[in-house]
Parts: sequence; structure tokens; C-alpha cells
Amino acid sequence: MPGQRLGAHPAARLPEQQARGEHTHSEPTAPGVPGAGTVPGPGAASPLVQRHSVRGQILDALRTALVSGELAPGEVYSAPALGARFGVSATPVREAMQQLALEGAVEVVPNRGFRVTRRTPRELAELAEVRALIEVPVMLRLARTIPADRWTELWPLAEATAAAAARGDLAHYAESDRAFHRAVLSLAGNAQLVDIADDLHRRAQWPLTDQPRARRADLVADAAEHSALLEALIAQDLTVVQSLVREHFTSAK
Repeated sequence: MPGQRLGAHPAARLPEQQARGEHTHSEPTAPGVPGAGTVPGPGAASPLVQRHSVRGQILDALRTALVSGELAPGEVYSAPALGARFGVSATPVREAMQQLALEGAVEVVPNRGFRVTRRTPRELAELAEVRALIEVPVMLRLARTIPADRWTELWPLAEATAAAAARGDLAHYAESDRAFHRAVLSLAGNAQLVDIADDLHRRAQWPLTDQPRARRADLVADAAEHSALLEALIAQDLTVVQSLVREHFTSAK
């Protein structure tokens, strides 16, 4: 439908497009991008600022589609066809895809578009191992130095993961899961560490090739570990904290 935009509602979806771009796999309908393709009025941000905003929103939506499996491993997607679904030009989509290529989520296919990377269980285990090497010692150090009232402030984040898990909402669970880990690690006061750990965490959330969607029970169990960890941190039970932290990363392998 020419001129239609994703922006009337965060959950808005375009109907199935008739034309496919550049002989690629039919693209999944992606989450809505508020304001995409609109023209700024008087006093609004400059076109350059708006372009960065649209690109960022497209990037977030594509990352969500990767986590949910809507962008299937091994399939090729063109920027023009995806842009038509978002109601934007191919340019911000291509720029967002190039960022995903730098992150290893997709690879460039000349004259066609971008192929979603096929991943293996070994790659997932390697990511879990690297995350553990970074996060476990930091969390254990924080458990010895951060007062209980600071940990209490993280309850809303733990509850958000539990709520998303109970709904079986994989995309929102992935987002809230990363938010919880970022908040914990941010207490170390090292922004570089938080950024590196968050990048590794995001990569670990991409689905495996032919992997079935995560079961709701698995999400609920993972979210419960967040709550148990906070309880142990607030109680300053270092033995339980160490056990929970190591188990959390071991189960991710």
C-alpha cells in the first residue's frame, strides 16, 4: 500500500507486500517504527538528527526481529523490501544492516542484500564462556561492596523480566534481561565494561539455526534466577550469590 507508514501504534504492522525486493526471501513484518518517513515541522530536529533517529529505530526493530527469529538464519533480505515494510527509504535500513554486519548478525550478499548469520551451539557456548569471564568476577566483587539498598532499586527490572517471561514474550524478555544485567554491571562504575558485556549479551540472544523458539517455562526459570540473585545480594549471602551467578552462566551454554 503506497505511502503507508508504521507509526500509528507501536505494534502496527504492514500487510503482506506483493513485491519482493531483489530476489530475496520474503521478509517478515517487522515492529512499527514511530515517525518513520515523516517530515519534520517548524522547529523540529534537523534532517540529519531525524535520519539518525530513524536509523536507530530501524536498528532496534531489526535486532528485535533477529531475537524473535522473524529474520531467519541463512535467509537473505534486501534493504528496499524491508524499507517498504517500515515505510522508509532503503538508506536507513541499509545503514542499520551494515551496523548489524559489524556486530556479526548478518553478512553482505553483493547485489542482493544481507544474509542472517547461521550460528552453532559451539558459538553460543563460547559467548557464554566469555560473558562469564567478564561478569562473574565483577558481580562477586559488587556483592561484597554494594549496600543492600542499592540492590533493592533493581527489583523493578527483575520484575520486568518475570512479567515478559510469564507472557512468553521473547523479544521483550531479551530486552529486559539485558537491562537487568546492564544495571547490575553499571554499579561497577565502568562504562566500557557495561558496553562490552551488553554487546556479548545481545549476540548470545540471536537464535541458533533451526532452533525452536524458547519455551515459556525456560524464560520463567531464567527470570526466577534474577529474583533469587537479588534476594541473595540484599541478604549479603555471598555463598548463594556465587552459586547463582556461576549457575546462571553455566545454564546459558
